Amino acid sequence: MVDLEEDIRSLQLDSAEDINGVVNPEDEKPDVDKMDEDPKQEVQAQSVEAEPKAKVKEILSVQDEEDEQMKKRHLNVVFIGHVDAGKSTTGGQILFLSGQVDDRTIQKYEKEAKDKSRESWYMAYIMDTNEEERVKGKTVEVGRAHFETDTTRFTILDAPGHKSYVPNMISGASQADIGVLVISARKGEFETGYERGGQTREHVQLAKTLGVTKLLVVVNKMDDPTVNWSKERYDEIESKMIPFLKQSGYNVKKDVSFLPISGLMGLNIKTRLDKSLCSWWDGPCLFESLDSIEVPMGDPKSPFRMPIIDKFKDMGTVVMGKVESGTIRDGDSLLIMPNKDHVKVVAIYIDENRVTLAGPGENLRVRLSGVEEEDILSGFVLSSAANPISTVTEFVAQLQILELLDNAIFTAGYKAVLHVHSVVEECEIVELLQQIDPKTRKPIKKKVLFVKNGAIVLCRVQVNNVICVEKFSDFPQLGRFTLRTEGKTVAVGKITAL
Repeated sequence: MVDLEEDIRSLQLDSAEDINGVVNPEDEKPDVDKMDEDPKQEVQAQSVEAEPKAKVKEILSVQDEEDEQMKKRHLNVVFIGHVDAGKSTTGGQILFLSGQVDDRTIQKYEKEAKDKSRESWYMAYIMDTNEEERVKGKTVEVGRAHFETDTTRFTILDAPGHKSYVPNMISGASQADIGVLVISARKGEFETGYERGGQTREHVQLAKTLGVTKLLVVVNKMDDPTVNWSKERYDEIESKMIPFLKQSGYNVKKDVSFLPISGLMGLNIKTRLDKSLCSWWDGPCLFESLDSIEVPMGDPKSPFRMPIIDKFKDMGTVVMGKVESGTIRDGDSLLIMPNKDHVKVVAIYIDENRVTLAGPGENLRVRLSGVEEEDILSGFVLSSAANPISTVTEFVAQLQILELLDNAIFTAGYKAVLHVHSVVEECEIVELLQQIDPKTRKPIKKKVLFVKNGAIVLCRVQVNNVICVEKFSDFPQLGRFTLRTEGKTVAVGKITAL
């Protein structure tokens, strides 16, 4: 196969086309949707191609596929929760049940897990692909995978739950539309995840600030011998979680739903629970719940914004990110901010498929011309040239202090690490402007010099390098942030003025 590709590649060199290793056996012509189409190359290609008719046909079928894709809405789902709550296993089970992974692969993973005497981990291997993750059974990077239900295309971001990996969890959650909070019902495990220092609390707070507006709280491991689908245990967990979710700013009635599952056994995920197993649950299964969630999408007509989370070289410069607002089309001229590099869109990919346009909520890979890969940093924003994103070194923000490190007080001169969309920058609080009464949400008159845990305060924040941000009121996703110190989230906030 490789040799064949090589031969074809050398044949195609003169038409300067990039075949991503896809050979169509009937006519040995490259797939159109996998090629970079530049009008100039197109003309050359036509002269090389003996049968332009076949080409037109293929283009049409690509168009149909795209329309099909655009019909379904696209949502990013992030799996969050304490280490070992079963996030990767549940994610793996979803992919398996929605037909994204075949039985053979599962058998291979099962054998691998057995060899490492970790039998119950085999489902997690679908999400945890690197060796470190498999040996420790902990997710380090943010895994990505895709599945579809009848109305929606989902991208799963399986965020790590272990304490030292929280910054990775931030990058996962900042791209997510829905959070699935996985909680272990096993005796003792829920308690550890929930107490101070447990990841469940921190993740919920982070998810809220990072703009995950809808939460599905999935009570996992209901099949565990210590639980055995007990309604008492499920109710206990629900009653403990509700006040905490409210405190984190979730409207529990509107934005949160609870459901019991078993990730390892794959129960209540794609099909509803069997009454013989669990007589008290008559609610929906996970897929139904995900399908029914209403998420407000960004505005396709507003100025284009796509924070860059990663970049690499591949026949030019390719950037990756999630469209926060606006629409991008093949051939667009855009700016990369804050450097004001003028770039042209050469190709747009959703997953592996080439598309001609994409709107808010999509995870894209965009091939650009006019910029070198080394001139781009994650945190830069691909934005509309007519109406580029604001670039600042200082902004005014409303902060909520969550938990300062031991005995710290929050005053002017406080230094922390700022996480806003894909930006990670060191920052300093230059001035506290006013404190806001959490109950009345009105400013307190008194001049404020320092605040403690739980306070809400308006302050000026300064960063070392120019960053791309927007006011929260204009673009929520580009105007909300977290402050972290020594690996702990100290405060969450939104930008009120630039």
